[in-house]
Amino acid sequence: MSQSEKVIVIELNERSEYQRLLAGEPQSCGMRSGRVYLQGGDSCGEHSTEGREELLVFLRGEGELLIGEKERFEVGEGRVAYIPPNTVHNVKNTGSKPLIYVYCVASVSSQEGKKGDKPAGQ
Repeated sequence: MSQSEKVIVIELNERSEYQRLLAGEPQSCGMRSGRVYLQGGDSCGEHSTEGREELLVFLRGEGELLIGEKERFEVGEGRVAYIPPNTVHNVKNTGSKPLIYVYCVASVSSQEGKKGDKPAGQ
């Protein structure tokens, strides 16, 4: 059994800083994860998922998920957001208390997510 095929349990800390959870290979089969802690008014910074999909699980606080320059979604405690591949996005804390969330990022192969698609020519 390789390192990436073992169960891992990680304790979330309460510090007001970024906490890496999964770093990808060899710790996992490629998934990366971390806990983000944003003070009031702060954002994680605009970036793209590129060839990955991302899941955000909001643990505390309130904020906005900004998709490109036009779409905005309210996020915060008790909410989960999925961000598809090749999506420019940012998370901003709109409250005065910390916005804390966990992200999970995984690469998408050309075959994944296309179960309903028919091959060309069929």
